[in-house]
Amino acid sequence: MSDNRKTTTFAQPTRRRFLGTTAAFAGLASTGTLLGTGRARAQSRGGTIRVAKGHGNTGDTLDPATWTNGFTVALTYGMNGFLTKVGVDGSLEPDVAESWEASPDAKTWRFKIRSGMTFHSGKPVTLDDVIASIDYHRGEDSKSVAKPLVAPIVSITKEGEDTVVFELETGSADFPFVFTDYHMAICPSDGAGSIDWRSGDGCGAYKLVEFDPGVVARFERFQDDWNQERGFMDAIEMLSIVDLNARTTALVSGDVDAIDKLDLKTVALLGRNPGIAIHSVAGPQYYSFAARADTAPLDDVNVRRALKHAINRQELVDKILFGHGTVGKDQPIGPSYRFHNPDLAETPYDPDKAKFYLKEAGLDALTVQLSAADAAFPGAVDAAVLYQNSAAAAGITVDVKRVPNDGYWSDVWLKHPFCAVYWGGRPTEDQIFTTAFEGGAAWNDSMWANGRFDELLVMARAELDEDKRRAMYYEMQEIVSTDGGTVLPMFANFVFATGKRVVHGDMASNFDQDGERWMERWSLAD
Repeated sequence: MSDNRKTTTFAQPTRRRFLGTTAAFAGLASTGTLLGTGRARAQSRGGTIRVAKGHGNTGDTLDPATWTNGFTVALTYGMNGFLTKVGVDGSLEPDVAESWEASPDAKTWRFKIRSGMTFHSGKPVTLDDVIASIDYHRGEDSKSVAKPLVAPIVSITKEGEDTVVFELETGSADFPFVFTDYHMAICPSDGAGSIDWRSGDGCGAYKLVEFDPGVVARFERFQDDWNQERGFMDAIEMLSIVDLNARTTALVSGDVDAIDKLDLKTVALLGRNPGIAIHSVAGPQYYSFAARADTAPLDDVNVRRALKHAINRQELVDKILFGHGTVGKDQPIGPSYRFHNPDLAETPYDPDKAKFYLKEAGLDALTVQLSAADAAFPGAVDAAVLYQNSAAAAGITVDVKRVPNDGYWSDVWLKHPFCAVYWGGRPTEDQIFTTAFEGGAAWNDSMWANGRFDELLVMARAELDEDKRRAMYYEMQEIVSTDGGTVLPMFANFVFATGKRVVHGDMASNFDQDGERWMERWSLAD
């Protein structure tokens, strides 16, 4: 296993340089200063790669407002362009926008759009397309889960023939990172104030030729891509194989070239196969149990604290992650983040303290139903059973309800009061907090709201003083940990496997499978 396993850490230095000083905002973003450090690879072209994903639902669509899982993330990063993207080293890189700059207060941002780009249909990419694509996630009528990310935008206007100007309510030190979010695909304008997403007409490295939701997506290389240093394969077949055994068997038999979401119980055995490489990449991914803070008895903070002290975190890291991760502290800002608080106290497994909080809630015992499926994360059902066992010592009965994998993200998540969840993380603290913890956010899966937290979130976004900003994020982490509805016991490495044909460089760690940009980054051996 040691010969095949490759471990990478989430790199931060370039992002620190990018956000380090107020003066940097005035002229950041020439292509030369923002490109990542590159990656060694054999630049061979050709062939068809087949990748099996442990994600995908029959209800998936091409609507960027609705994407929820790793299958649709990989799909959009392969076929669509974005204003910006996260590089292998965690830095911000240009894509549809070739450069950008900010006013000194970071309230006005100008993005210069790359000339000569076309969609796969041959239609030129215009400023109107860019504006319509971002506006699609804005406004009262928008149903997009990315709506909170673009809420600070006051206006979007055109400047000349190649520049889009964003005016914000307040300064935003991380604003260019917003457009790396996988919902922010640049799609053709429909000419009526919205976008044409149904055609699948993108401007990324690969052209979508077939999409059967929950089954398969097929692509072919876009020959006229503006960037000829990506997209090395002729064709791609991405399969939705949620069943773990079937996915693993497909890799071992050579029917597919890569799979994600490995069975960590058998990953060491799989790694002994000389034709398979195991990749364990530390990053912002976490596995959690979302307890809806708007539903009794979970609406009592004392009940939530009891649940947090009733879980044995190290046991889950040992028995579910098999060492491929670290203990979590009930908040999402782990060691991979710039403003991670290393001094935040861990929530210990303490049945007596859990009983204390139950009494504070006026309860002698507690029964909760916990919904889980391995679609939530590998080993989620086993993790729920371990939680059940540890909680029993605290007088808490965790009734584990195993639910189907298919439809988990549409029928269980955000609907059941207590359920297993995975989050791939986001490149900045503001993005993950805004997407998953801000009061009223569409993907706030614990339905939790805290006035002080929301106030700090807005303040930290606009604060350009590093020390003040750090203090705000430290306080937010403590608030989420002690008051929030998310029981977050562990940060999980991205663990996936590639076959002997796959050629790659260093693996990105902002999302699974090379930041889910494997379509444009990987190639096949001759």
